Amino acid sequence: MTVKKVPLRRCAGCSEQKSKKEFVRVVRTPEGEIVLDDTGKANGRGVYLCPKKSCLQKARKAKRLERNLDTAIPEEIWNALEEKIEG
Repeated sequence: MTVKKVPLRRCAGCSEQKSKKEFVRVVRTPEGEIVLDDTGKANGRGVYLCPKKSCLQKARKAKRLERNLDTAIPEEIWNALEEKIEG
């Protein structure tokens, strides 16, 4: 019996590698829209964040989401991320 490989991703805040399901994903869709991806399967360029406030603060301060997605992140997305991570 073969063991299925678990997809690993790297956090944009702390650079820790974890399983894909442990992260919050932010996606830039092919249309250029920035959205939170709860399913982990949305089309587009994705960036992963640990569900920790410290990781969100590091990523925001260093503008890592903007750099990885190659676009500005709207304030609504930052607010939604804060709510998702706190709650």
